[in-house]
Amino acid sequence: MSNESTITTKALLDKADSLFDNHQYEESRPFYIQAMEQAARNNETSDLTEAYSMIARTFMILDKKEEGRAWLEKAGKIANPKYPLGWSRYLGVRGRLEWQDKQLEKATSTFKEMYDYCSKHKLHERAIDAAHMVAITGKPEEQVEWGKKGIKEAEAGNVTKWLGPLWNNLGATYEDMGKYKEALEAYLKAREYHWRYGDEKYKLAADWAVGHAYRLNGDKATAEKWLRPVLAWCERIGETEFEGLTYRELGEIELSRSNQDSALGYFSKAEEKLKQAGMPDWDSAGFAKLQNQIAELSRKNK
Repeated sequence: MSNESTITTKALLDKADSLFDNHQYEESRPFYIQAMEQAARNNETSDLTEAYSMIARTFMILDKKEEGRAWLEKAGKIANPKYPLGWSRYLGVRGRLEWQDKQLEKATSTFKEMYDYCSKHKLHERAIDAAHMVAITGKPEEQVEWGKKGIKEAEAGNVTKWLGPLWNNLGATYEDMGKYKEALEAYLKAREYHWRYGDEKYKLAADWAVGHAYRLNGDKATAEKWLRPVLAWCERIGETEFEGLTYRELGEIELSRSNQDSALGYFSKAEEKLKQAGMPDWDSAGFAKLQNQIAELSRKNK
């Protein structure tokens, strides 16, 4: 035994959260487990609820949903609305499990409940998280409304680090709705915050999204001005996913100019890089579409 007893359960949770927020999911779990054990010894129900919930989430985020479900069930047995931190954390993870189970209406309802609860208890960051998740799980009209609600909450609570992901998701929602002008405006706002707070990949992805949006708006020249530096950046740091996505964008631009040979070259490079990045696993439909474009252009160029 070390000086474990002198470390508060809250401090253990904070340490675990810091690791989790930095995408060190496996590394965060031992601290959540240590927090769980200490909370159980000290009868700290709220902290124990948080620990159980986050142990579940460390599994869920790594595609080990069933292992996560077992831990969330433990949290559900003791979660109580009279403990704001424990209850809000439980709702956030429960909603995510419902989302992973493809129960979108149920997940949306859970996240709305979480938002109302967190707003009432002045848990600003968790209210923002809830709004952010409704903007993912809700119907298109809800996604815009809740995306804006999350942005408003972040601005009101001065939680500016959230504004990059929130603006980015709103941009993606507008894009899905075919509102490309609004999507571009949102992606430009997202870029502002990703460049302020994000790591290199977030900055790179933000620049890619802006170039992609200019292309969707028909401004091919401006799109290229954004995308070509992104391509060089990707090559320099070995970022295969966005290198492939950028080749695909450049291929679309060349195709719109009826430069079929050039488009085929870009699409072929995109296929190679995106296959390396595992796109057939995380977007099989998008990868199949790219392969169909290559096949079609190859036939025409024979």
